[in-house]
Amino acid sequence: MATTGTTNKSSTAKKSASSSSKTKSAAKKSSTPVARGNDAVAVLKRDHREVERLFKQYEQAKEDDARKQEIFQQIALELKVHTQVEEEIFYPESREFVKEQDTVNEAEVEHQSAKDLIAQLEGMQPSDDYYDAKVKVLQEMVEHHVEEEEKEYFPECQKSEMDTKAVGERILARKEELMGRMGGGSRAMH
Repeated sequence: MATTGTTNKSSTAKKSASSSSKTKSAAKKSSTPVARGNDAVAVLKRDHREVERLFKQYEQAKEDDARKQEIFQQIALELKVHTQVEEEIFYPESREFVKEQDTVNEAEVEHQSAKDLIAQLEGMQPSDDYYDAKVKVLQEMVEHHVEEEEKEYFPECQKSEMDTKAVGERILARKEELMGRMGGGSRAMH
């Protein structure tokens, strides 16, 4: 019986230490500035997460053409507003803080490719040949663009003297205006 009590105490101590270690690890992860606040990077990352969520919904819609059309329209709206605020505000403001101008130039070219594909899709129906394929290619283009921005471009801006807080406030105001004008309401402030 004495050994059972000792084993239980030892086991409980190990679980407690393990739990404490996990809590510290989780706290460390959650304290990283991923997409909190209203600085420019946080605002743009929230947009990225929203579009990723919508692409997942599109994939789950399977054969429901009406639902796929509805979700694509949301994706298109989000991407149009996002690319416009980046091109009008973030890219020009960040140029002087980025070592390689090709970083910004490539991002703008990627935007144009996405806009071209969106325009093609807006002239189609989900039942059309290549519709799903084009949505998938758009998703892959966006995922590639997001990865480059989040791993290279944004961190460079955050480490610089760029006032990401002021830029973020301008982006939020412009998003609100564009969402209202394009028929998306005021989701920009979520």
